[in-house]
Amino acid sequence: MAQSEATSNTTPQNAPTLASMSGGEARESKRPGVWGTIRKQRLAMIGLVIVLFFALLAFIGPSLAPHGATEQFPQVRLQSPSRDYPFGTDEFGRDIFSRILYGARISFQVGMIVVGIAGTVGVLLGIMAGYRGGWTDNIIVLLSDVIFAFPAVLLAIAVITMLGNNLTNAILAISLVYIPPFIRIVRGATLTVRNTAFVEAAQSIGASAPRIMGRHIFPNITAPLIVQASISFGFAILSEAGLSFLGLGNKAPDPSWGTMVSGSYGYLQLAWWGAVIPGIAIALTVLGFQLLGDGLRDALDPKLRR
Repeated sequence: MAQSEATSNTTPQNAPTLASMSGGEARESKRPGVWGTIRKQRLAMIGLVIVLFFALLAFIGPSLAPHGATEQFPQVRLQSPSRDYPFGTDEFGRDIFSRILYGARISFQVGMIVVGIAGTVGVLLGIMAGYRGGWTDNIIVLLSDVIFAFPAVLLAIAVITMLGNNLTNAILAISLVYIPPFIRIVRGATLTVRNTAFVEAAQSIGASAPRIMGRHIFPNITAPLIVQASISFGFAILSEAGLSFLGLGNKAPDPSWGTMVSGSYGYLQLAWWGAVIPGIAIALTVLGFQLLGDGLRDALDPKLRR
């Protein structure tokens, strides 16, 4: 009898606790993942579609182009968009549609190389600064601040002037400009992870600094790194277009979007499509990476995702 009363008294008290625990687990299991969070953001999905579209153009565009990148048709110079030439022709009678397809590959190659160089150097220096601290941190931060203090365009022009005027040196100049943002992002994230329990445990068992930075710190700072890479990719394309417009990047007749705008700028009133259409391609690509970067930031940040 006493046992039955004890059972009846205990059950109602434990039931709400178990229910609340199961409800908490259910809410935790229903929390959307990274892809689920991005998919719910309309602007992020628009950015993803734009990026994938232009990436596909960069990959297969030249094989779809109806004409060669430098093929000229003098009899149809400055022709407005038509069925034969969907985006019109430029001052030399070259098909702008075909040149847009070829230019997409150059722009995306520049973006990938710049992000690869700037990201690699920025990650290495940022992790070293954040993990080691002391004079190493001071020197790296000082160099980063010195580079960051110069206007990006002026710094890139100065580097190209010293190294030579070609696309390779333009890529190196743009990469130098985008190293400091990577250093800042990675250093801040490393400072957050450096004092966590698993890093201290690795230190206590005698793990080397390179192993701790590569095996324990780097995997835990990839979220902000991915966001920064996405944003830098779009701005690298914009920077290359700006330098090419000034005659400091890609050289004519190679059909990068910047050189197309530069070559057709003098005919803007007579044949606006030669400069406007490549400009729209640049703007849409940069916009796509910006929207995708914002979506990745919201999806990879646990606080924002909750």
